[in-house]
Amino acid sequence: MPQPISLRLAAVLGPRLGTCVCVATLLALLAMPALHLWTAESSALHVSAYSLTLVGKILCYAIVALALDLVWGYTGLLSLGHGLFFALGGYGMGMYLMRSIGRDGNYQSALPDFMVFLDWKTLPWFWRGSEHFAWALFLAAAVPGLLALVFGWLAFRSRIKGVYFSIMTQALTYAAMLLFFRNETGFGGNNGFTDFKRILGYGIAAPGTRAALFALTVLLLGAALLASRCLVNSRFGRLLTAIRDAESRLMFCGYDPLYFKLAIWVFSAVLCGLAGALYVPQAGIINPGEMAPANSIEIAIWVAVGGRATLIGPVLGAVLVNAAKSGFTMAFPDYWLFFLGFLFIAVTVLLPRGLMGIFNAGKGER
Repeated sequence: MPQPISLRLAAVLGPRLGTCVCVATLLALLAMPALHLWTAESSALHVSAYSLTLVGKILCYAIVALALDLVWGYTGLLSLGHGLFFALGGYGMGMYLMRSIGRDGNYQSALPDFMVFLDWKTLPWFWRGSEHFAWALFLAAAVPGLLALVFGWLAFRSRIKGVYFSIMTQALTYAAMLLFFRNETGFGGNNGFTDFKRILGYGIAAPGTRAALFALTVLLLGAALLASRCLVNSRFGRLLTAIRDAESRLMFCGYDPLYFKLAIWVFSAVLCGLAGALYVPQAGIINPGEMAPANSIEIAIWVAVGGRATLIGPVLGAVLVNAAKSGFTMAFPDYWLFFLGFLFIAVTVLLPRGLMGIFNAGKGER
């Protein structure tokens, strides 16, 4: 029986329309720094520093949600530890920002303020080179990637999956949080890093710096979406969905799922680390609280609300949930967690495919 013409048009125009909407949205976001810099504060088009920073932080969260979607939505690995990768990337950039605060103007050789307060005499070995921006950026990507590689190799080689994998990732991020809370670890203890002054020699609170950080965040999100789309539409992406749907059958066909899961797991961790590196200079702080297991659970909620295995869905979920959080916590600060729990239950029961499920249903998908 031939399909109705509306469904055939949706099948043809749907992907193109989605791409056009994404590109238009990214271009609109790139216009926000210009409106912040070149419009008067009294203008209706002016974007305030607060709004620019808030949206920038939410876009960083969107990148993390996209990274989790690759391993959960497409590969079937529910991670409850992605907040750790995000925080490690933030700490990598935070080390550079702390070295840039400086003392007596000699900001490339001075000890960070918290080390002076704790009477540290020399810089720990793992802080060496942190005065260089390129090295800090490398650490922000390499440290989460290396940790993911080691953890993933041990877990996937042992064929740990399902709820056991989720529990292990949550235990990993909780252990890291406890470690970073200790002053002797060398990362600022429970206060973490804050009070940043400069990045690449520019004032971190300057309008131009804020605009540049925001633009870089938008570009990273666009690049992450493009790379993720290429991945999931490739043969590699089809193998990932095969792992999710029938891993045993894939093994009978002669494929070893270990390396495919490891590759997407490490890529996802690196993406989180880069998002964390952009988040910290915009938020102005990083502390072990970012590693709290509740934060990783919240990332999973963003993906579930938007819709797994859709790429756009997790981004949409992260934006909507965090925008609601910003308004809700100002109006009803004591009830946000209750609302978040209710939202997750409602989406799970009423919209098991998330918000993108409504759009796909409109196109006739089942």
